[in-house]
Parts: sequence; C-alpha cells; structure tokens
Amino acid sequence: MSLVKLTIKGISYSQTQNGAYALILNEVDGERKLPIVIGAFEAQSIAIALEKEIKPPRPLTHDLFKSFADRFDIVVKQIIIHKLVDGVFYSSIICERDKIEEIIDARTSDAIALALRFSAPIFTYKNILDKAGIYLNTHPEVENKELDEDGVLSTPETFGFDTDNASSENSYKKFSLSELQDMLEHAVQEEDYEKAARIRDEISKR
Repeated sequence: MSLVKLTIKGISYSQTQNGAYALILNEVDGERKLPIVIGAFEAQSIAIALEKEIKPPRPLTHDLFKSFADRFDIVVKQIIIHKLVDGVFYSSIICERDKIEEIIDARTSDAIALALRFSAPIFTYKNILDKAGIYLNTHPEVENKELDEDGVLSTPETFGFDTDNASSENSYKKFSLSELQDMLEHAVQEEDYEKAARIRDEISKR
C-alpha cells in the first residue's frame, strides 16, 4: 500500500462533539483533507507546537517526551496513520536509536503532537485517505480571511482555541499593544493558553 504525505491545515472547534476539536490534515500532493477529532488537551499541545510565540513555562507531556527522547538519543523518524476502524484512527511512531528502528503504537493526536516536536513527517495509507478524505470547498473572496467557510483555520499559524467566541476577541481591541504584550506574558505564565492564543491573534491583527 502506498503512503501519502500529510501536513497540518489547522484546528477548529468540533461542531459534533462537545469539548472536542477537529484536527485537519491536508494531502500534500492533492486537495483532500483528513479530519480527525481530538481532545482539548491534545489540541492545545499541537497548537503550542505550531506557535512560535507561546512558550509554556513548564513542559507539557509531549515536551517532556521530547526531552526524554533527546537525552537517550531516540529520534522520531516518521508518523504513520495506519488504520481506521469505526471512525477511530490508529497510528504508529517510527523511531530510531543506535540505528535500530522501533515501531510504537500511539493515539493519532499524541503521534502528531510528537511529530511536530521532532519535525517528523506525517503519512497515511492511500486506502485510508480514499475512505475518510474529504474536500473542503473555499471561495476566493474568503481565501485571505482567518477562517474558511467550514470554520477551519486557513493556516496553523493563526490558530485560536475559541473560534466562536467573538465577544472575547472584541474585548481585547480596547487595549494598547504594550498592554496586550503584558497580558500575553501573564496568560502564558498562568498557563491559560486559550486566552494567550486570543490575545496573540489580536496582536497579530495590529
């Protein structure tokens, strides 16, 4: 079975499962998207790995795994989403130590969070993409906006946790840039990454 390389298109709040998020993976050499429902913690961990401006004061679980692996010279080579059963995706982490390759079973959300930290490529099999891949239609007039018509973030760099909370975003417009920078730093120190992401989005708009 042939492998298909994927990249992360973005994350949006799941409209079907309360408290969950939809991670959207994009086919590199095609137009299909692979949506995967993940939990809030995993969404936060993936978003922080995508963000360059938000640095948690203490390592998250996936950061700890990365530090542990680095200490013992373990390298994650690639991630393969290898199975889909009853709507659940199964993944493998392909890692290497002392030129010996090992395959470790993992939840797809954890595997992708680690792939980002190791800069490892993400793959799936063509038959899985044929079965679960979808096309998300966008219009030219919304192409340059932060969200496309499906509520999916157009780029990972503009990730915001609470895409429906317009009132929260508007509340930051009254603050100056310096005040927003101070608020961003404080939110990160308090480990309130949802708030930090919204503040960062307002700063980026300025």
